[in-house]
Amino acid sequence: MILSNRQLHAALDEKRLVIHPEPTPRAPETPGGHCPYDTHSVDLTLSEEIIVPQDEGLFDIDLSRPGNIAKHLEQHSKHERISEDRPYILRHGRFILGKTRERIALPIDPNAETCLAARIEGKSSRARFGLLVHFTAPTVHPGFQGNLTLEMINLGPWPLVLKPGLPIAQLIVEEVRGCPIENPSQFQAQSTAAGSAKRRRKRKP
Repeated sequence: MILSNRQLHAALDEKRLVIHPEPTPRAPETPGGHCPYDTHSVDLTLSEEIIVPQDEGLFDIDLSRPGNIAKHLEQHSKHERISEDRPYILRHGRFILGKTRERIALPIDPNAETCLAARIEGKSSRARFGLLVHFTAPTVHPGFQGNLTLEMINLGPWPLVLKPGLPIAQLIVEEVRGCPIENPSQFQAQSTAAGSAKRRRKRKP
């Protein structure tokens, strides 16, 4: 079952779904005004972090071999921070990694009969200019927490201007029947576009 916008609001209030910072407003403040909640989805926005994988011609990627994907991407990519004044220009055929500004959490309650999963999808207003924000991997599993990585490529003929805060994708939330056994991926708690979790510095007493 896909959650409607009213059910999304209820799930946020009940902490079955966590989006931080929470998208606002929940309803248009004026007729025809902006609202990130469609009938059964909520918009997510682009963060300041962009990672541009570099073709160094030094190796091939053997997808059959396990490895730390985030570590490899961190070591072999150019890191950029974008701003309103310094956007990233994504040209035709170029592939980059970004992330959502929002952190997502789908807690699992072992005593509940249901939990939530989600899918991140593109927006048609972006796709019609050739922008893909993910390939074949839209699923956000129950128990996940972290920012969502965006695998972005421009398949259109025009360069696309990417600025932080741009509504870049939409989250569709679904109900899962039965409480699953937790099986965190290597991207659990990710906070970077590459998929690693940055350790927060402890404050000195």
